[in-house]
Amino acid sequence: MKARAVFLDKDGTLLEDVPYNVRPEQMRLMPGAAAGLLAVHAASYRLVVVTNQSGVAHGYFAEEQLGGVERRLSELLAELGLPLTGFYYCPHHPEGRVARYAVCCGCRKPESGLLRRAAQDLGIDLARSWFVGDILNDVEAGRRAGCRTILLDNGHETEWLPGPWRTPHYVAADLTEAAHIILSHTPPSAVEAINSHAAEGAA
Repeated sequence: MKARAVFLDKDGTLLEDVPYNVRPEQMRLMPGAAAGLLAVHAASYRLVVVTNQSGVAHGYFAEEQLGGVERRLSELLAELGLPLTGFYYCPHHPEGRVARYAVCCGCRKPESGLLRRAAQDLGIDLARSWFVGDILNDVEAGRRAGCRTILLDNGHETEWLPGPWRTPHYVAADLTEAAHIILSHTPPSAVEAINSHAAEGAA
């Protein structure tokens, strides 16, 4: 059986939203993120970040600097005892100033290309997976890929543009609440694994 994953938007979902930031020292987990990540990982969900990084197309930073972002994300999760299974980003924007990135593509959310690429690379079953994000473009990308979706209603979505793919399956305040939703739809065998993990930690 293929693996299942929780796909996570980066800025405003997993990390505090610092616009166009590639400085590792400014990267901090969102409130509620640590507890939520620990819970879903204990239920055998892989953790995969899927993020638009149009700062590359706009010339704010070089694509190579995203390697440092991925390393810092891995460090932040490692401090919790968690692995980062994948980091997928789109450097494009059709109105970008850097010509080779100023294109329409299939990987920029709300398109689903990054999720499909991650699923192929990592052996993930999209139908058993979730996408958690803080704007409706995340929801649309997840639904187009066949995932269940959770919108973090934390004030970052300001446009609320409607569309056939833009209604989330669930809404949560933070990643801790999102994890509770995901676990409530996880098979009992995985929930037993979570309880066992918690008991070991308390011992």
